[in-house]
Amino acid sequence: MSRPQDPPRGFFPFGNPFKILSPKNADLSSKLLSLLNSFEVNLADTIRKLIPKHKKDILTFSWMKQAMESLCETHKSIKTLITDLELPVSAWEDEWIDVYLDISVKLLDLCNAFSSELTRLNQGHLSLQFALHNLETNCPKNLLKARSSLDSWRQHIVSRNQRIENCHTILNSLVGSLTLPKVKNSAKGKVLMRALYGVKVKTLYISGVFAAAFSGSSQNLLYISVSDELPWAEAFTEMQLNINAEIKNIFLSGGLTVLKEVEAVEVGLKKLYPGIEDGSVPIALEPLKNSVTELSEGLDLVSNEVDSFFKIVLSGRDALLGNIRSSGALSPKRAAGKNFTGQKGVKGP
Repeated sequence: MSRPQDPPRGFFPFGNPFKILSPKNADLSSKLLSLLNSFEVNLADTIRKLIPKHKKDILTFSWMKQAMESLCETHKSIKTLITDLELPVSAWEDEWIDVYLDISVKLLDLCNAFSSELTRLNQGHLSLQFALHNLETNCPKNLLKARSSLDSWRQHIVSRNQRIENCHTILNSLVGSLTLPKVKNSAKGKVLMRALYGVKVKTLYISGVFAAAFSGSSQNLLYISVSDELPWAEAFTEMQLNINAEIKNIFLSGGLTVLKEVEAVEVGLKKLYPGIEDGSVPIALEPLKNSVTELSEGLDLVSNEVDSFFKIVLSGRDALLGNIRSSGALSPKRAAGKNFTGQKGVKGP
């Protein structure tokens, strides 16, 4: 899964979007300023918690689970902010709605891709279990079966998932969504757009880390420049620099995979191969068993969090569409072009 390194990509190529973000020009009330400040301080805290204390924690399933939990928390927070702003959908401009619906369907596509890869990786667990069973017998005939199972697992791990390959295109299309719709006469709208900007930056970056981890390609690793004026900018920049630097080092190591738990299993297998070739397994199997168990449990934990994030994005999307329908503002074009069935892997027309 390791591939040649690609140069980092910087943003923004389309000018400075931060002028419309500044609350100084928005004539915001003290209540709106308080809501925005509370949201952005919380966003900074959630980002800061994702900065790994140790380099070895990066690209572990534990960190990936935490990252998805953090995204769920942030997307719940934006729902709360919308409620607190008392900004009904009927007051939303068409451009805001279209941008939201377009972004949400792409996030659902990314979730589907991540879920499919986690499921694919988990399918290799049976081969590992079968191999361990045969290794425990220490019978020459069974050792050959074990070697065959282990070889099958390694081939399975390095095979490509087309859905993950497609993430690069989806991420690139989401980069353009970081530009914000213009808000002229709505103070509440300006607060909403600025808050959504922070949510999009965090979501896009973490999605890029997941795509890079699953694809083994640095093409999916994003470098996003944000204005120093934003309260969460320092935390985000620190997180991005720390994680990107370590991931680049992991890519350069040239291992079977960049996922730590998968690599731990691979290291354990390498230690066993000489014994298998000689017809015996002198090394204790317990460390390998533990690695296989940690891999399986980690895959399940991350899968559950990706599924939770999928449901949060989908429920928010459904709620928005429901409100639009009830207000009679759902055009035939929007209904057809922005639909999503809710089934994983299935998009509407």
